[in-house]
Amino acid sequence: MTMNIIVCAKQVPDTTEIKIDPVKGTLIRDGVPSIMNPDDKGGLELALRFKEQYGATVTVVSMGPPQADKMLREALAMGADRAILLSDRRFAGADTIATSYALAGCIKTLDYDLIIAGRQAIDGDTAQVAPEMAEHLGLPQVSYVIDAEKTATGFIVKKENEDSVQTLEVDGKCVLTVLASAFKARYMSVEGIIEAYNKEVEVWSADRIDVEEEKLGLKGSPTKVFKSFPKALKAPGEVHEVSEEEAVELIVARLKEKHII
Repeated sequence: MTMNIIVCAKQVPDTTEIKIDPVKGTLIRDGVPSIMNPDDKGGLELALRFKEQYGATVTVVSMGPPQADKMLREALAMGADRAILLSDRRFAGADTIATSYALAGCIKTLDYDLIIAGRQAIDGDTAQVAPEMAEHLGLPQVSYVIDAEKTATGFIVKKENEDSVQTLEVDGKCVLTVLASAFKARYMSVEGIIEAYNKEVEVWSADRIDVEEEKLGLKGSPTKVFKSFPKALKAPGEVHEVSEEEAVELIVARLKEKHII
């Protein structure tokens, strides 16, 4: 029996030089190239390995503006079978909980045996969406995944902890969040690129998903961004070529100047 795997992916800015709208506190994406979030691309690679090893249909789901079409076609070119883009003004301004409601609402309408997502997105770094989505769906979830294999009734999963690797057995359907460092994503093939642009990226509005509208977008978001700002650059340091004794005196003098000692 063929598995049905859903991969959640996000289009993110391809730079750390993020500009912030000083009034809205949101990212300014104009002029900034975008990519598939690295951890999500690792998740897609794991799904494609399952497809090769066990036979599977891979569906990639994303929520975002129309330009996320390009990222989803990259996923199709890598080997995904289907792509769904949740794009509607009613999704705008969503925090992690509203985003997870929307994604879970989409997934509820699909057949699936496994859901895979990246550990976190590089533009927000919250690592909250996939665990929240698992909670909405009533599924067990394993985070920081570095390897997984299918069993007769579920999955054997290896997850990375701070100082160890833990092996877990999950029975039945589950949500896995993976680390990009553990799964080197494959390149798109020329044939895959051609096929990707002959396929449809399905665009779903809020009316297509199983979620109450008041839980979506800005009005469904209990958290608000108070202030956002890019990381400030530090001033260049000073270089002193002195003896060890002079270095000690210099350090002590600087610490006294700053009233640290």
